[in-house]
Amino acid sequence: MADLTLRDVKKSYGNLNILHGIDLDIKSGEFIVFVGPSGCGKSTLLRSIAGLEEITGGELHIAGEKVNDVPPSKRGIAMVFQSYALYPHMTVYDNMAFGMKIAGENKAEIDKRVRAAADILQLTKYLDRLPKAMSGGQRQRVAIGRAIVRNPKVFLFDEPLSNLDAALRVATRIEIAKLKESMPETTMIYVTHDQVEAMTLADRIVVLKDGRIEQVGSPMELYKSPRNLFVAGFIGSPKMNLINGAAAAKHGATTIGVRPEHLGISTTAGEWKATVGVAEHLGSDTFLHVHADDVGPLTVRADGEIAVHHGETVFLTPSPAKVHRFDAEGRAM
Repeated sequence: MADLTLRDVKKSYGNLNILHGIDLDIKSGEFIVFVGPSGCGKSTLLRSIAGLEEITGGELHIAGEKVNDVPPSKRGIAMVFQSYALYPHMTVYDNMAFGMKIAGENKAEIDKRVRAAADILQLTKYLDRLPKAMSGGQRQRVAIGRAIVRNPKVFLFDEPLSNLDAALRVATRIEIAKLKESMPETTMIYVTHDQVEAMTLADRIVVLKDGRIEQVGSPMELYKSPRNLFVAGFIGSPKMNLINGAAAAKHGATTIGVRPEHLGISTTAGEWKATVGVAEHLGSDTFLHVHADDVGPLTVRADGEIAVHHGETVFLTPSPAKVHRFDAEGRAM
């Protein structure tokens, strides 16, 4: 069990400030996901928690202990990287056992932990294989297993699925979700730029921008109640439509936001007249990219069976209860 507390945590490289006073409380057993655009500081924050980066200001506590000056190996943390970093000449079993052997664990304990981790990750039948005989998703599970056997207080994941193809990403994401359920007392912190990973895995999401926290909340809190324009535009796929001008003023706001699924569509009447540009048919859903008169470009999520095509006229009406309002400073109203 391990709470993490970050108070005014800063990281600089000379005159370049990366993290600008991060304050965050993470409860034991939580699955926290850091998201944000490239360069926002999410990986730097993760590496600072791991001790791979020395923080230049503030305090970091793990399980009540200040760890600013504690080396990574003594923090009770295990980290899973983008690259699997497996030893190619070692079997899966030996890769998973290597850290414990170096630490001087006895053979019986090593075998017990390796086989327990292999069972959790469905790797038992691969224990005698070399990494080169495995898929990318299987190799990533070996890397996760190598972390599990250390019985860490905290798991850190740094974009662990980014090197996998689409199908393997889905399968391995499900494995990580199962891992979370099988280790409910272990704290997990996960960095990703992938919306689906963040929304499906997280207990809470931390949205970062330019080294600062913009909002912390459950996936649905951030989806339904974004604190500002940045969070509104970042959380959700496809992105929220952000609209200025007269259409926003009608709702008493400088900017309004309407998610693609909250735009009603008709071929006969509606609040905004629009011309269809591109229709993306994805089976259960169709995404329409349209240009609405006096409003601008919009994305509409419609039923997969909808029969509209390039150049046709449609009418759109935002669901009144689902319109997000923002002031001139971009703050939610």
